[in-house]
Amino acid sequence: MAPVVQSRAAAPQMMDLDGLKSQAKSLNPIVGYFDPLNLGGGEFWGDSNAATIGFLREAEIKHGRVAMAGFVGYIVHANDIRFPWKPFADAPSGVSPQALWDGLPEVAKWQIILTIGFFEFWRENSYILSTDGEAHYMRGGKPGYFPTFDQLPHPVPFNLFDPFGLQSKMTPEKKAKSLLAEINNGRAAQIGLFGFLCESQIPGSVPPFAGIGLRPYDGNIMIPFQGDFSLLG
Repeated sequence: MAPVVQSRAAAPQMMDLDGLKSQAKSLNPIVGYFDPLNLGGGEFWGDSNAATIGFLREAEIKHGRVAMAGFVGYIVHANDIRFPWKPFADAPSGVSPQALWDGLPEVAKWQIILTIGFFEFWRENSYILSTDGEAHYMRGGKPGYFPTFDQLPHPVPFNLFDPFGLQSKMTPEKKAKSLLAEINNGRAAQIGLFGFLCESQIPGSVPPFAGIGLRPYDGNIMIPFQGDFSLLG
């Protein structure tokens, strides 16, 4: 009788500081590794340095994705592009995207906030990740990975990580290149989106955006950073 060979899953590969520096060089050969606050060398919440690096990588990817969506969304709203049906068609025109947010009913804002909260819960849930064969990004999982919705009782026709199944057709080399491109595009989008906000608040403060007709906004764009949640009401 042949002996039974037990297979074991590969141990999670956590990125160390040298790996982070190597990735930084791949992302931007000119600047390379830039970390004046030495965040990459830290051990947040008493956890390991590798877990901290996983957290930082996830945070950058997530913020970059949000900024890319926000950058495109800002352009869409600033140009009065609307869905042709209610309630979108009834939105005021000729105002800045920030003013559009201010004019949303409170219930609509809470729908958006609670939906984002659900996505965060789903993404951080170790059980949900394990059903996809993944681990948490601070425990060796892929930073930026969003689990499928297979565990929901109601069927969902697509997943957010790869809704059109494009990654399954990529070679490993192309995947690695596209992931680097995503991070760089996310960094550019973060700068660009904040440039939109600054230029709309202080005309002429961002020379590349001066003269392109950004609609002014006289509200306080810094409210979220001041602990004032009146933005929600």
